[in-house]
Amino acid sequence: MGRYTGPVEKLSRREGVDLCLKGERRLNGKSALERRGPQPPGQHGNARRRRESVYAEQLREKQKAKRYYGVREKQFRRYVAAATKKREGVVGEQLLQLLEQRLDNVVYRLGLASTRPQARQFVSHGHVLVNGQRCDIASRQVRPGDVVMVAPEAAVRPVSTVATEQMGRVGAWLEADFDSLAGKVLRLPVRNEIDTPVAEQLIVEFYSRV
Repeated sequence: MGRYTGPVEKLSRREGVDLCLKGERRLNGKSALERRGPQPPGQHGNARRRRESVYAEQLREKQKAKRYYGVREKQFRRYVAAATKKREGVVGEQLLQLLEQRLDNVVYRLGLASTRPQARQFVSHGHVLVNGQRCDIASRQVRPGDVVMVAPEAAVRPVSTVATEQMGRVGAWLEADFDSLAGKVLRLPVRNEIDTPVAEQLIVEFYSRV
């Protein structure tokens, strides 16, 4: 199945949480989730639902995480497998760390783009440098010590500047320089620094049974 190309706010309403798929519109309180509430879209969105099974809850958390980070199923499975193979730490937290280390996510977390889809576009179009080298791979794993910046000659710099003006504080695991449209990864984030609205343990349980 290809990437979803419909209205992105419908995904947030489907999951009942803000998936951060809209930038300025979300910050201005105009997102569909705030205007229409968390009920699912569609004619029967307000209908009372039956209690979900454990499997359905696990599946929902997995879908939520995939949509939050913009990752497809095959790639998401690889992240779960990589997290499972690590010998230290909790598997669920390791999974979120791997997702947070994606270059497109780091660009977004640094405030250099207003949404992850926009950050992914910046990267894929060659507007982002990692340690001074151009990188167009959104899934690249950024590591502690890496410096990420919008290329000095990039046409998207005005757009990125607007994004930084909408940004509050960056995570403690990052260091941002909004004037230079750059930032540095100081260390890996811990769970309480990752605001992803998912129950990662349910995701681990889902893949342990399939």
